[in-house]
Amino acid sequence: MHPAFSVIFLTTLIGTAQGLFLALFTAQSYAAFKLLPQPDAHAFYGQGSLLALALLVGGLVASFFHLGHPERAWRTATKWRTSWLSREVIVLPAFMGVVFLYGLAHWLDWHPVLMTLPGGLPVDPTAILGVAGTLLAFALFVCTAMIYACLKFLAEWHSPLTVINYILLGGASGFSLAAAFAAFTAPELVGFLAGWAAIITLLGLISRSASLYRNARLKPKSTMQTAIGIKHPRIVQKAQGFMGGSFNTREFFHGQPVAVLRGVKWFFLLAVFPVPILLLFFGVQGSIGALVLAFIAQYAGLMAERWFFFAQANHPQNLYYQSIA
Repeated sequence: MHPAFSVIFLTTLIGTAQGLFLALFTAQSYAAFKLLPQPDAHAFYGQGSLLALALLVGGLVASFFHLGHPERAWRTATKWRTSWLSREVIVLPAFMGVVFLYGLAHWLDWHPVLMTLPGGLPVDPTAILGVAGTLLAFALFVCTAMIYACLKFLAEWHSPLTVINYILLGGASGFSLAAAFAAFTAPELVGFLAGWAAIITLLGLISRSASLYRNARLKPKSTMQTAIGIKHPRIVQKAQGFMGGSFNTREFFHGQPVAVLRGVKWFFLLAVFPVPILLLFFGVQGSIGALVLAFIAQYAGLMAERWFFFAQANHPQNLYYQSIA
């Protein structure tokens, strides 16, 4: 498939924002149970939510560049019963709204006790918003990933590993960003967040490696014979049937040689996994620059990973246009 950079920015930016929000609420939950020191709510939770919201807005803006008629985007929500894209269009603004309210509550220091749990733990509006945001974050991960995983004719995408990878890679980048952000706003949380970022990154390495292993061993169900309906044992395409390119040859093939795909694959395997983990280790030792570089390297790698994710999907129509694809 042809990777669209608008979709690459959309999926990586909102994935990082989801991971960042999960990191914020995870830290709040640990602090509520006295397992972590309580950071400055205004600086860490309030400004952190603002950063997550900015990433979500950036991803949303990027998505409009992929639409032929952006003014009709609202219509995609009408097919929510059958379309994962429609569900994503509904869940994304709902998640953005909860992130905004969560950050605003912390910013205004609005913490009235609404109820008390049996263990004596008070529940305030930020806790309720945090739980709602967590559920919406995971729902958004599933909706975004299932847009691709539900396509049976693209075997590289049609796997539970697609959903798992979206969750883990988004979570890894979000926790890496949270660790770098905490270095400026809540230094006492850096070790905790960096540790979780490293753990999620390692889990992402396992799941992404599994998907690469699986995809490398896929055997196409279609052949040249089934593509054109002729059973002759030897069929060779000599021309594509017209002089110029077309929508089919532009949108269903990346147009890059095998060497480029191989280079992109090894780049993202290094930039997303071992490099950030190494930098996070140095960051925990007191290097703020290492934490910032860990996130930058990982996000750059994620963009390459998402490009490879789209490019690796081999559309069956390329059997027909193989002189181009």
